[in-house]
Amino acid sequence: MVGSANLNVMIRAARKAGRGLLKDFAEVEQLQVSMKGPGDFVSRADRQAEQTVREMLTEARPTYGFLGEEGGEQAGEDPTRRWIVDPLDGTSNYLHGLPHWAVSIALEHKGQIVAGVVHDPVKDETFWAERGEGAWLNDRRLRVSGRSRLLDCLFVTGIPFGAKKTLPAMLADLARLSPECAGIRRSGSASLDLAYVAAGRYDGYWEREVFPWDMAAGMLIVTEAGGFVGPIREGHKPMEHGDIVAANSAIFEKFADVVRARP
Repeated sequence: MVGSANLNVMIRAARKAGRGLLKDFAEVEQLQVSMKGPGDFVSRADRQAEQTVREMLTEARPTYGFLGEEGGEQAGEDPTRRWIVDPLDGTSNYLHGLPHWAVSIALEHKGQIVAGVVHDPVKDETFWAERGEGAWLNDRRLRVSGRSRLLDCLFVTGIPFGAKKTLPAMLADLARLSPECAGIRRSGSASLDLAYVAAGRYDGYWEREVFPWDMAAGMLIVTEAGGFVGPIREGHKPMEHGDIVAANSAIFEKFADVVRARP
C-alpha cells in the first residue's frame, strides 16, 4: 500500500477489525440456527470492532474527533478533523450468515472527506482513496464503468425496512427505473455499494435515509474513481440529509433525473 500516514493507519485498523469480525462470523453462521439466535452476539462483535478501530486511530492521532455508529460522536482537541467509522456495514447480512459486509473508515478535514477505506474481510478486498490521489482496490487503480446507456446499466440501492418512511418513494423509483435499465440489486451494504460503483461493478447507486458513517468513505472512493456523487433532493447534502445518488459520469444526469422525479 502507498499513501499518507493517516491512510495507512486507517487500512491497518480496518483490517484488524475485519479479522476479528471474520473470526466471529463463522460462529454467527452456527448461532443463526440456534434457539437463542445471533442478535446479541453480533451486537458484541460490532461494538468490539468499533473499539478496535477507535483504539488504533486514537493512538495514532489522539487529537482527532470520532464519529462511530455504535459509540456516537466524541469531539477532539483538533476541531477540524474527525474519523467517521462504521465498524460493520451490512449488519443484517452478517446476522444471517451472508458473506457481504465491510468495515468503513473515513477521515474528515474541515467538513471535507479527505481519505476513505472500505474493507471487505470475506473477499480480502480493500477499497481506498485519498483526495486527489485516485481510488484503489488493494494495489489496483479503480475507474468507474464507461457505460453510457441506461439500458446497459446495472444499479444498486437500499430498500427501506421496518419503520422507515421512504418506502413509497423507493417503490416509485423502482417502477420508473426498472424498465429503463439492465437490472437493480439490493446488496445490504451501502459502503460496498459505493465501492462497487467505483470499481465499475455497478454503474450507479441511490438510497434515502443513509447515515454519514455508511457513505463517507465510499463517496470519496467513487469521486476519486471518476464518478459523480450528489443528493436526491434538491438543496440537500448527502452527509447532512442522508439521501444520495452516485454513478459514472456518462450516465449520472440521466440516472439522477429518474430517481429525482416526483411521482
